Amino acid sequence: MRLRNIKGAKETVLQSPYIVENPTLHCRNWASCFSNNNPIHIEIGMGKGKFLIEKAIRYPNINFIGIEKYYSVLVKAVHQLELQKLPNLKIISMDAKDIDQIFDKEIETVYLNFSDPWPKNRHEKRRLTSFHFLKEYDSIFKEKKHIIMKTDNRKLFEYSIISCTNYGYQIKQISLNLYDDKLEDNIATEYEIKFSNKGYPIYQMEIEK
Repeated sequence: MRLRNIKGAKETVLQSPYIVENPTLHCRNWASCFSNNNPIHIEIGMGKGKFLIEKAIRYPNINFIGIEKYYSVLVKAVHQLELQKLPNLKIISMDAKDIDQIFDKEIETVYLNFSDPWPKNRHEKRRLTSFHFLKEYDSIFKEKKHIIMKTDNRKLFEYSIISCTNYGYQIKQISLNLYDDKLEDNIATEYEIKFSNKGYPIYQMEIEK
């Protein structure tokens, strides 16, 4: 889907106190960015920020970092944050392919919510659960590797199960219909609300290595 360009989005985002402009400078020292040693969780593709903002509010003793490539999307998250005071939340505008340059053995959990499925075979390496990305994540996790994924795309979900288990991950929890299973502590994303309201099943899995 082509994103609509929003005039002044980049300037607005860069003025936000939540944005980290030079994230490579914090590699191996993200604790100093938060001024504490609390666990760090990241969401790759944070979109408009609903999921991560609610996470940060609900869990003040966890530090959250949202990664999003497009300023035109991030500007909506920044507007939501104007009414919040969340010292445990930071935002990075970057392409996820460079994630191993930003973190080094510092992350405890990665959230992949409604990632682009990249359905064409020639684009497999762009899927966030491909071997290519799973290998990138190896260097960012602090100790145990922990990923929680949600999607409405069944083919991507099936692909991810195969890709992740073949890479050595073990499934801790899996749901083929998140709302039928009524899993506790679920925070819905914007896409999740949209798709579930249309009656589409929401798939989720939690994996560890």
